Formats: sequence, structure tokens, C-alpha cells
Amino acid sequence: MVMAEKMTDETEAKPGNEAAPARGAAYAAAKKRAEAKLGFYIHLAVYALVNAILAAVDILNSPQDLWFYWPLGGWGLGLLLHFVLVFMRPLKGPGLKESMIKAELEEMQREAKK
Repeated sequence: MVMAEKMTDETEAKPGNEAAPARGAAYAAAKKRAEAKLGFYIHLAVYALVNAILAAVDILNSPQDLWFYWPLGGWGLGLLLHFVLVFMRPLKGPGLKESMIKAELEEMQREAKK
């Protein structure tokens, strides 16, 4: 991964390469989305592993008084939110941070005109 980044940076730095800034921005956006997806998959794997262990401990130690579904449900809601933010939000336009930056830039331009 580091080698690919170095290679991309070297090709972008050459003078006369007009496509380099656009490709650099696209690469950065793709990298950010890939990292977000990977983060979700790691979250999902940890959720499954930890909750399987909690369920096994609960069922083996106190089958008459089950409680493992509480962390399963609570953490599951957090996992669902993580899924929505990673896989559904980018399809609806710019993210919250980008929208806030755009709003701040517009406000600064209005103030500069006064």
C-alpha cells in the first residue's frame, strides 16, 4: 500500500501533468471510501466474534437467565448506524464535513464582499 502511494505521488509531481490533480483527488476519495468500508468489515467481524463468545458464556453459565441479547441488540444498533454511514450516505451527495466546509466558504465570501 505504501509503495502504491509513493508511486502515485511521484507521477502527480511531474510538471505538465494536468490530469494529476484530478487523479490525485479521485485516488484520495477512493482511498477514504475503501478505508471506511474496511473499518466497517472489521467492526462486523469483532461484533460477531465478541457476541458469539458472550452468548456461549451466557448459555453455558446461566441458561435460565439469558442476558446476551442486550449487548447483541445495543451493539447491533451501532453496527447498523455504521453500515448506513459507510454504504448509504456517500450515495446521497457530499458528506456532512464537505457540506459544512462549503457553507463556511460561502459565508466567508459574503463577509469579504461587505
